[in-house]
Amino acid sequence: MDINNIQRQLRDFAQERDWEQFHSPKNLATALAIEAAELLEPFQWLKEDESRRLAEKPADYARIREEIADVLIYLLRLADQLDIDLEEAVKEKMRKNAEKYPIALARGNAIKYNRRES
Repeated sequence: MDINNIQRQLRDFAQERDWEQFHSPKNLATALAIEAAELLEPFQWLKEDESRRLAEKPADYARIREEIADVLIYLLRLADQLDIDLEEAVKEKMRKNAEKYPIALARGNAIKYNRRES
């Protein structure tokens, strides 16, 4: 995925429609949160195993696919507006997570790092 190219396409799309005026960081963050909530809705009452088999339900799968795309679109626009290099941000966050969750303590364990007993 060429993030910069997609961001450029999204920027052009917004500019062509004169939507830049609405794409403030606050508005984009709000839209991102709303889209993330919409992504949750199809999962709301599913059992764990049902959530893993969504590809078996084409209509639900298509809806989730679209919601994931919406989340990514707003995330890319927000990062673009704030001039955040997503690749660098992800690498840095992964480095920090590796420190917070060393394999010896985290492997097979869902307990948050700050809730572990010493």
